[in-house]
Amino acid sequence: MQRLILVVEDEIPILDILKFNLEKEGYKVAEATDGEEAIIMARQVNPDLILLDVMLPKLDGFEVCRQIRQWSDCPVIMLTARGEEVDKIMGLDIGADDYITKPFSMRELSARIKANMRRLGGDNTAQETPAPHNSSVIYAGNLKIDFDRYEVLRDNKSVELTLREFELLKFLALQPEKVFSREVLLEKVWGYEFYGDVRTVDVTVRRLREKVETDPSAPRYVMTKRGVGYFFSKDV
Repeated sequence: MQRLILVVEDEIPILDILKFNLEKEGYKVAEATDGEEAIIMARQVNPDLILLDVMLPKLDGFEVCRQIRQWSDCPVIMLTARGEEVDKIMGLDIGADDYITKPFSMRELSARIKANMRRLGGDNTAQETPAPHNSSVIYAGNLKIDFDRYEVLRDNKSVELTLREFELLKFLALQPEKVFSREVLLEKVWGYEFYGDVRTVDVTVRRLREKVETDPSAPRYVMTKRGVGYFFSKDV
């Protein structure tokens, strides 16, 4: 199945290069050159992934991502020329799945795209997954995690997670009490063997706690092992 990528970039030479290389790799490509057009196109073409520049006319990439997240969980990779930490963290906070700093190589971008496509079943490279669990549902305290429905309930109320947040929770919950370093989580959940910033994991964990924990400052489920990494606790 041919996947469709929406490229949102106002610099036409960069847009043309991205389109050429992505089509060469077998993707279909839709284009937008400003923030307002990006939102319209995202609704019209329903892309499998969005490459979204931060600095755009009319609406910046952050606002575009924020609006798209109100109705779509399509993977979003932010493109930023500045490389400032505040931009990266802000992008992840509003629901972006990843970011990449200009200038970047097509090899790196391709790796990021494939890693994000894997969770859609769009890449033939199998990502290592935990051993099968004897149930598609896990109960822990006031949480219910339904893997088949991609659904999380807290106190019997639905919790809206992005696919990345759900995949992180699923990976940890299927192996309770086992501690994983940020590097391992980046590889197993994000699919990055060579690229990626471990702070991406920290931001996603924080977002996940804000949604599934009653008190994110005193988590009961997504726990930290100081100096080591993160784990899921069912003993609550």
